Amino acid sequence: MPQKQVTEDLDIRTATLADLETITQHNIAMAAETEDYDLDPEIVRRGVRRVLIDESRGVYYLAVREGHIVGQLLITREWSDWRDDWFWWIQSVYVTPDTRHTGVYSKLHHFVEEKARERPGVCGLRLYVDKHNDSAQQVYRQLGMREANYIFMETHWKGPASAKTDKPA
Repeated sequence: MPQKQVTEDLDIRTATLADLETITQHNIAMAAETEDYDLDPEIVRRGVRRVLIDESRGVYYLAVREGHIVGQLLITREWSDWRDDWFWWIQSVYVTPDTRHTGVYSKLHHFVEEKARERPGVCGLRLYVDKHNDSAQQVYRQLGMREANYIFMETHWKGPASAKTDKPA
């Protein structure tokens, strides 16, 4: 689907505690849409709140149009001893369905990339994407991201099991 650029009336700002409920709902919607997860709203709300009150955990950036949050992403950090610098990880990406394909995510992405490039001690951006989410992968590639030489693996003991595989996510 061709992208309609409608970003001139879009502002990007840092989230505050007043955005807690919207970010929580966006995270729940994103998990349901992209990974078929049914997240517990109270757990998600607590997790988002922890980020909003403690910047060491991460920072949410919001795309706002006419006072309404239409997109979001979360930045967390990973130290790279190989580079002696930080990677910024893009997480919790969500764009409201009615504003998709209008440049909302592109504007958020460019905003974060510019901030990262300007900040001493940041060496790059990373993100992970569900291997079945082809449309998101296409967007990320169009923005200059590429697949890395790594496979994402995890062990966890809390959280939802994958509805797609019935194995821990």
